[in-house]
Amino acid sequence: MKAIPLAYSLRNLWTRKLTTALTAGGMALVVFVLAAVLMLDAGLRRALVATGQPDNILVTRRSAGTEVQSGIERAQAALVEAQPEIAGRSKETVVLIAQPKRGGGAVSNVTVRGLSHEGVALRPQVRLSAGRMFRPGSTEVVAGRSIAERFAGTGLGERLRFGGRDWLVVGLFDAGGSGFDSEIWGDVDQMMQSFRRQAYSSVLARLADPAAFEALKLRLEADPRLTLDVKRERQFYEEQSAALSNFIRILGLTLSVIFSLGATIGAMITMYAAVANRTSEIGALRALGFRRGAILAAFLAEALFLAVLGWVLGLALASLMQLVHISTMNWQSFSELAFSFDLTPKIVLQSLAFALVMGLAGGVLPALQAARLKIVDALRAA
Repeated sequence: MKAIPLAYSLRNLWTRKLTTALTAGGMALVVFVLAAVLMLDAGLRRALVATGQPDNILVTRRSAGTEVQSGIERAQAALVEAQPEIAGRSKETVVLIAQPKRGGGAVSNVTVRGLSHEGVALRPQVRLSAGRMFRPGSTEVVAGRSIAERFAGTGLGERLRFGGRDWLVVGLFDAGGSGFDSEIWGDVDQMMQSFRRQAYSSVLARLADPAAFEALKLRLEADPRLTLDVKRERQFYEEQSAALSNFIRILGLTLSVIFSLGATIGAMITMYAAVANRTSEIGALRALGFRRGAILAAFLAEALFLAVLGWVLGLALASLMQLVHISTMNWQSFSELAFSFDLTPKIVLQSLAFALVMGLAGGVLPALQAARLKIVDALRAA
């Protein structure tokens, strides 16, 4: 079968510039919505997954959904620390405080973490960006980059009041876009006294050999003296994103499907109009020896070209969203969480596949109509 050159399909799209632009613009809008939603979900997951280290474990009270809800007695924490697989440890307490935001004064929950300097060392992704680290036994704190940008009283040299005390911000840290950027850190013993806590929220530990995790987990969870859950730190924080991530994904995909119906119908109308306007041209092509399959392929190629054009425009717009940083409440921990849009190779391929499906769905019926035209009837339409 003699094929019609692709240049033929491209020239026809160029001839109908306005129609092509409008149809591709509709597809671009759908691609933008889809890609932006997937980027938002990927950014959320990246922020929380990056919060954990692969060789760290996090121990919390059994069935506690978050560190805020967890409680580990001192004797239990001592038993965890004494395990031979553990090379480094940090007993920590985590609480929520209500803090006004800069400018508007709206109040939101902020995570405050009490930890030791060893706990800081267990998080190598955290780097001081200004000032210094808090001193043990003092009412000094350091604030994450995202917190310092958005909340009043959290800048370097400013003072916070919570737990019945005034706390001086002596440093700011950058956690590389992880969830720790949305936390305030201070000395664990001072935090325990201020909030009148008798139990820790969690125990963070580094394994001497990451392969020993399963054996340690089985031993600790089977110990009748303990009622604890043992998870890899990365797994724990990934689970923290599950509820919000599922909501974003379901809502975004629903909107994308609804919008895609309109874009597909628009592409279908465009292609039907192209068939109607080029009936005699189709007859001439058939008279020149091009078979029905070639006509079908040519019109499908036009529809797919429209889809690719819409994909390029939509993805280009979506890529600009990487410059936007947003914050929202994490439904799992009920605290403020800041993250950014993240464009990944997987999202690029997913959005391309989605655009091609829209183009194929919008072009297949008009292409079939064009291929079924009889030569005599098509030439008479001239």
